[in-house]
Amino acid sequence: MDERRRTFLESLLTTPAPSGYEAESQRVWLDYVREFADEVRTDDYGNAVATLHGNDTSVALAGHGDEIGFIVRDLTDDGFLRIERIGGSDKTVSRGQHVTVHTADGPVSGVVGQTAIHLRDPDDESVPDVAEQHVDVGAEDGDELAELVDRGDPVTFQQTLSELENGRLAARGMDNRIGIWAAAEGLRRAAERGVDATVHAVSTVQEEVGLQGAKMVGFDLDPDAVLAVDVTHATDNPDSPGKRSNGIELGGGPVVARGSANHPVVVDALREAGADEDRDVQLQAAGIRTGTDADAFFTARGGIPSANVGLPNRYMHTPVEVVDPDDLAGVADLIAGFAVRADDHAPFSVDV
Repeated sequence: MDERRRTFLESLLTTPAPSGYEAESQRVWLDYVREFADEVRTDDYGNAVATLHGNDTSVALAGHGDEIGFIVRDLTDDGFLRIERIGGSDKTVSRGQHVTVHTADGPVSGVVGQTAIHLRDPDDESVPDVAEQHVDVGAEDGDELAELVDRGDPVTFQQTLSELENGRLAARGMDNRIGIWAAAEGLRRAAERGVDATVHAVSTVQEEVGLQGAKMVGFDLDPDAVLAVDVTHATDNPDSPGKRSNGIELGGGPVVARGSANHPVVVDALREAGADEDRDVQLQAAGIRTGTDADAFFTARGGIPSANVGLPNRYMHTPVEVVDPDDLAGVADLIAGFAVRADDHAPFSVDV
């Protein structure tokens, strides 16, 4: 990954964007895609679209721009915050973490309290729900706290981006900064190759709370096909439950899902693009749903041929998600290759 692409990824990873509060991150994404898109636009909820205008065949390369997090539910009289989840935040990893409360007047640092091991009941190792946990910002009382924080302020883990061995990266929010990075890069790489089709790169909002942005964008764009790029579970680490193993490995290349929302013609086109791009492609079963924006895109406008393209990710929905940049480059090449070959497969209809 060259320096410009790495800087863009780091900028996305260090910009907070919990669902419903994505605007700052969307600005980072738009600043990048403006360099090579013919048009950029946003809607009233902040979904962002960058377009290369081409012929009548249109495809969308989409990631979701939001991340999980927390929200201030209440302020106690003695100066602590009570919080709730934004999306699928994990109660087992939140206690004892440094967090940032994003207020109208700027960031406020805090910690999620954890009773010392010396004081806990050794016979009770249960984990309290997020709603029962608290954030300590150091306020002396409720009056001081009320000067700093409002109900409804979003909260995120304080960011640490680490480079592990073999160039692998660990950070909060890989889900789904990698998706919007790949959508932007897929658009840029398609532009470099002189793509004929119209190509939209999309950064949706509020995926983590019900695929809401994709419902809006899918209806609005009405493309011939959509690729929803998101993380997927790499189950190659020791703690992955055997019964949930999916065969996906970190460093094994981009993942193409099959079944449920994944349109068979789009899937075949992706597999062909992988072969043409000399990129290894891993396959994943999705018998009921993908759990991604593809589940919203594929039913929009009476049906949009869609597929989920995944990036192997360890430790999803924790502050230490781990990905391999080689996989990420592979995703960008794969979706760009799909866009360049879109005319060969349009109108993406099933032969019945």
